[in-house]
Amino acid sequence: MPKAIYSKDHKYIVEQLKKARKEAGLKQAEVAKLLGRTQSHISKVEAGQRRIDIVALKEFAKLYNKDINYFIK
Repeated sequence: MPKAIYSKDHKYIVEQLKKARKEAGLKQAEVAKLLGRTQSHISKVEAGQRRIDIVALKEFAKLYNKDINYFIK
């Protein structure tokens, strides 16, 4: 069984996160500031190098004004 970070589902979430951020007209640095994270953290999440838990996903969804189902296949 592949690790979750390399799964198709994880890749889909990452793609949707990038798409939602761009649709919201935000840069990674702005998202980082709003979420109290570093730009590097946001970059690694969007590059698929960091796992994202449901709590963090909810924070992104709220910030991007998206339903959480937008990020899940």
